Amino acid sequence: MDYVERSMRNLGVEQLDLMQFHVWNDSWHERDEWKETIAKLTKAGKVAHWGISINRWEPDNSLETLRTGLIDTVQVIYNIFDQNPEDNLFPLCRELNIGVIARVPFDEGTLTGNMTKDMTFPPDDWRATYFVKENLDASVDRAEALRPIIPPRMTMAEMAIRFILSNHDVATTIPGMRKLRHVEANIGCSDGIGLKYDTLFELKKHRWDRTPTSWSQ
Repeated sequence: MDYVERSMRNLGVEQLDLMQFHVWNDSWHERDEWKETIAKLTKAGKVAHWGISINRWEPDNSLETLRTGLIDTVQVIYNIFDQNPEDNLFPLCRELNIGVIARVPFDEGTLTGNMTKDMTFPPDDWRATYFVKENLDASVDRAEALRPIIPPRMTMAEMAIRFILSNHDVATTIPGMRKLRHVEANIGCSDGIGLKYDTLFELKKHRWDRTPTSWSQ
């Protein structure tokens, strides 16, 4: 409740459109504290909608919480490699009319097509501990395998975003953007034009089912 008040002051608004609980654990769906708190804040008109975001590679770690009827949006990792939200999460969101926010569309940079196996990161960059050799080598190999599928006059990054936006279960995606040209390129993908069926069919074959590890963060 304190952070809701602080966020409203920082933004200069009387109501937050969406407040999300991050790093969610589905075992919390039975706890009353969060339910009572959001009921109070919603009744007071301070928050319009509530969402949760799910841990890396654990899309099913949310299903019982969504069934409470108290959640309006779910934020989940979904991209060309991480397609497992399609199995159980997306159908339930469709059934319950819950909005999907797809995060990590570029698989932390792999799906931009710009990463190499000899790439290094500064010690204070979290990617230095995420892209350990085991992960970096496998990620680059899988990205390289996508190159024959990229449509003409399209980059791998554009294909990655359009793959996500071609799925009608997804409301929006939140790519990281470090440069103006990244912003312009990403905005250009919001024209409502999805990938062709043949391309989507081939990309489905590149699903990469992963489980959390010591470096998955």
